[in-house]
Amino acid sequence: MNIKNKNILITGGCGYIGSVLSELLLNEGYNITIIDTQWFGNVLKKKKFKILKINISEIEKINLKGFSAIIHLANIANDPAAELNPKLTWETNVLFMKKLLDQAVKYRVKKFIYASSGSVYGLKKEKKVTENLSLVPISDYNKSKMIAEKVLESYKNKIKFYSIRPATVCGYSNNMRFDVSVNMFVYQAIKQKSIHVLGGQQIRPNIHIKDLCRVFLHFLKKKLKPGYYNAGFENLKIYEIAKKISKKIKCKIKVKKSTLDPRSYRQDSTKLLNTGFKPKYSVDYAIQELIDNFFSKNKKIDNRFFRVKHMKNIF
Repeated sequence: MNIKNKNILITGGCGYIGSVLSELLLNEGYNITIIDTQWFGNVLKKKKFKILKINISEIEKINLKGFSAIIHLANIANDPAAELNPKLTWETNVLFMKKLLDQAVKYRVKKFIYASSGSVYGLKKEKKVTENLSLVPISDYNKSKMIAEKVLESYKNKIKFYSIRPATVCGYSNNMRFDVSVNMFVYQAIKQKSIHVLGGQQIRPNIHIKDLCRVFLHFLKKKLKPGYYNAGFENLKIYEIAKKISKKIKCKIKVKKSTLDPRSYRQDSTKLLNTGFKPKYSVDYAIQELIDNFFSKNKKIDNRFFRVKHMKNIF
C-alpha cells in the first residue's frame, strides 16, 4: 500500500471511539486527518495528527483529494442525547453525512466506512438478530441511523460503503464515556457503592472499544463485499453485567423493575466473523481495564465524560 493510499479521514476522531481508533491507525502506519467539533475536548497529541476543529456541516471547506478512505464516526450519539435537540440530530446524522458523501464521491475516495448502530433493529423476538432482519427503530436516534443507512445505500454505485452496526461499546478510552452500560455500572459501583439496574432482564450485545476499532481497521485492510455488518459478540442480560462487576467491586445491586428501554435482543455477527475477523477483548476485560486504568489511578472525572449532561451546556 503506497503513502497516498494510507491517507485516512476520520470524522469524530477526538471522541470516545475516535481517539482510540486514531491511535490504532497511526500505529498501523496510516496518515490520519481528523475532523471534530471537539465538544468533548481533544486528548490526542496534535503533533501526531492533522486535526481540524470544524463541524462536518462545513465539509466543503476540506479538500479530500488523495484520501483513500473515510471512517465516519461523527454523530449525535444515543437516545438521550438525540432527544435534547432532535432537529440537530437529524441534520448531523443524516443531512451532513450526505454532504460528506457528496464530497467523497467528488474527490474519488475509495471506501466509506460508517459507524451505524445495532439499535436500528428495534424490538426483536428472534433469538439471533442478523443483518437480514427488518429495521424497526423506536427513537429519533435509531431512526436517524436507519435513514442514514438508506442514504448511504443510494451511493452504492459511486463508492464502496461498509455500514458497521456496533453493539453497546465498553472499555477504556482517554476520552471516556460513562453513559454506556458497562462503563456506567463500573462508575456507579466505585463511586456510589451500588449499581442501579432498570429492568435487568433485557439482553444486550456488547463489544469492547478495542475490538470495534479493530473492525474498522479490518475493513480498511481487506477487500470485502460492501454492505451491512453487525459487530457485537457478548449477548448478556443487563443484570448479568451488574453481577460481573459486583464480583470485582464490593457493591449493592439495586433493581427497579420498570424500564423506559425494553429493547432485548441477541446480535449475531456471523457475517463479520466469516470475513476472518476475530474478537480479542471481553466485557470482563473491559471491567478490569476500567478499574486499572482509570479509577486505580484516581484520574479526574470530567463532566465531558457524561455526554448528555455536558451537551445540555452546549445546546
